[in-house]
Amino acid sequence: MLDSLKEAGKNIGRELNRAWESLSEGWRELLSRSSNALTPFVRNKNEELTESQALAAFPRWSLLAGEVEETGRDVVVRVEVPGMEKEDCRITIEGNVLYVTGEKHFRRETHDSTYHLMERAYGSFQRAIPLPRNVNIDQAEANYKNGVLTVRLPKEDGGKAKSVPVS
Repeated sequence: MLDSLKEAGKNIGRELNRAWESLSEGWRELLSRSSNALTPFVRNKNEELTESQALAAFPRWSLLAGEVEETGRDVVVRVEVPGMEKEDCRITIEGNVLYVTGEKHFRRETHDSTYHLMERAYGSFQRAIPLPRNVNIDQAEANYKNGVLTVRLPKEDGGKAKSVPVS
């Protein structure tokens, strides 16, 4: 009887170890692929009490998936920010880093309902995206359509190679 309990304990230990390894691998994959897309959201302390209570159950982190594409003339940055108005997004460029900041507001359609699934984060956020080249900030253009913020940044000519004679 004792031997069968020991064997059962070993089997349970192996299965738990296998499950832990699988979970760890999933987290490593998520973090490596999401790069800096995993973004913290900070809640506004001035919200109404009923909304604050509801927001306590919402996630504090969310993925703001993005991509940086370089063409012959531009660097194009796209960031998914669904559920927001374009007025709630701000773009700042410092050096070779583009910052997308904003606030995603919680809006409840009805007040007599119960949430059963809450995966969307709400509040203020900032996402920093490194740029691969120097860009001309003065000619930057941004638009927001279908939940995707697109920023087109013309590359500066100064990025070309230049020989410097040695005296």
